[in-house]
Amino acid sequence: MADVGGTLEFDDVVLRGHLPEGLPSFIPQVDGSGAGDLDAALDWPAYAVGLRRVFSPQTHAIYPRWDQAATASEVLGLPATTLTVLSGYAEDPLVEAFWTARHRDRLLDRLATLKFDLVLAPNYSIYGNWPRAEHLINMRRSLLLAEEFVRAGMPAVPNLYWFRLEDLQRYAAWIADTAPPAVAINLQTVRENKNWETWTLPGLSWLAENIPDGLPVIITGLSRQDRIATAVELFGTRLILVSQNPAQYALHGAVMTPEGRKDLQARIPDAFASSVRYLASLLPEGVN
Repeated sequence: MADVGGTLEFDDVVLRGHLPEGLPSFIPQVDGSGAGDLDAALDWPAYAVGLRRVFSPQTHAIYPRWDQAATASEVLGLPATTLTVLSGYAEDPLVEAFWTARHRDRLLDRLATLKFDLVLAPNYSIYGNWPRAEHLINMRRSLLLAEEFVRAGMPAVPNLYWFRLEDLQRYAAWIADTAPPAVAINLQTVRENKNWETWTLPGLSWLAENIPDGLPVIITGLSRQDRIATAVELFGTRLILVSQNPAQYALHGAVMTPEGRKDLQARIPDAFASSVRYLASLLPEGVN
């Protein structure tokens, strides 16, 4: 409780700022290496990289290749005009280690020197068989960490994670009071239809009806055509998707198509470009 400020309320957490201009409706996530080669076949306006590619799960410190006098776009080998996004999602041990280490050796300040154009703040897990107090602590930690990124000079948006209707109601009240630049939702672990139908879809539907119409919603982890179509129906042009599927498929020469995965043994950059364009075409703005 002391670690989260002695309260479980959201009232003292304030996020200011805005999203960078030119952010596309679809942002591919890459593994941090070879991004320049992938972009050579695509010339995409923005790329994301996951936290575990920047912050080591072994040493709990920034990887040496990122801890130098360079910007994120330079480390990734991308043009200076390309927007870069730090996707702060990772397995529980890594995000817990990041929380513990975030004030050591000026960690947040050093991340700020990378000049990411946007940070999706880490989300802390909520499991149904955990004590309710743990849910409340982790929801507050997710908001607090977004605020700390902003204070360190990084444009950041908070992740929303819920278990009950009252959680969504608290988020909606906080959003109405503080007007964050956007909200993010991590759905990378929602694979089974049961979880989608009983937790994810009801929550997304409630948010679509109860948060401001113009508030951007950044969702990570959707790749199925039917689920993307549902998200588009709910959020329209304010929806932004982040996905690592194009990069993962491309490593095996495969592409994403309306009929599903196709193994073409294509060149990695060509397969990547094809899948990115396909997923972007499913969104209202299409290919930017």
